[in-house]
Amino acid sequence: MSGQGNADQGLRIVSILISGVVFYGGLGWLADWWFGTSWCLPVGLIVGMVASIYLVIVQFGHSDDELTSRQEDSGE
Repeated sequence: MSGQGNADQGLRIVSILISGVVFYGGLGWLADWWFGTSWCLPVGLIVGMVASIYLVIVQFGHSDDELTSRQEDSGE
């Protein structure tokens, strides 16, 4: 059963990474189209990847030992 949980977590991480690049890349593409520039798309792609990696680290960057010690410290 733990293999299925790991696969689900992996798919969630991949979907966050892809959606961040697609969303911010799309915003960059729209800005390029709207303003007639050519630099917003690459900036949007980079910002999307950085934001996605940050979100993955915040959501999944803890180990089970850290989570257990935090719960013990808080009295849960």
